[in-house]
Amino acid sequence: MTEALQYPLLATPHVHLAGPVDHAMYTNFRQQLANAPAEGALVISISTLGGDPEVARAMGDDVRLMHEYTGRELLFLGKVAVYSAGATFMAAFPVDKRFLTKGTRLMLHERLMSSSVELSGPLKTLSYTLKAKLHEIEHSIRIEEEGFRDLVAGSDVPLEELVEKAPSNWYIEAEEAKRRRLVLDVI
Repeated sequence: MTEALQYPLLATPHVHLAGPVDHAMYTNFRQQLANAPAEGALVISISTLGGDPEVARAMGDDVRLMHEYTGRELLFLGKVAVYSAGATFMAAFPVDKRFLTKGTRLMLHERLMSSSVELSGPLKTLSYTLKAKLHEIEHSIRIEEEGFRDLVAGSDVPLEELVEKAPSNWYIEAEEAKRRRLVLDVI
């Protein structure tokens, strides 16, 4: 029996997401959820090179709320590429509800920021500008750590390893993800 035959629902996902994780994907995601069958397990597939991590967190929160309030089983199917914000979305699913297709790659990295700080005005007010930027960075680091903990919860990947490898973009092939128990199976 092939792996695919063990999971027949994965052959026809209810929600298909592809492309950048952005507000357009979120709108599409919400529409597809609304049109999905109201009962039974729900399969959500994604293929993405990444995007907005806050949008991925919002989609993940929808998954969490749907599961908590309806008790529905929600399954994640990563296809081809699950990079960056795609992995953030994957973290919303417990490891025993995560699947990847053969040849899929995960890419995990630290959150990125591109920002300039312009200092202009009375000297006594400039420290507030700098403190605000520092608080933004510190809060973003806390959000990143929460996501990393969710991603590795229940797996054989220690949080410390992810934190060590994330700065240089950690690519994980599907079979390694299965061996390390980041996903239940590869189909």
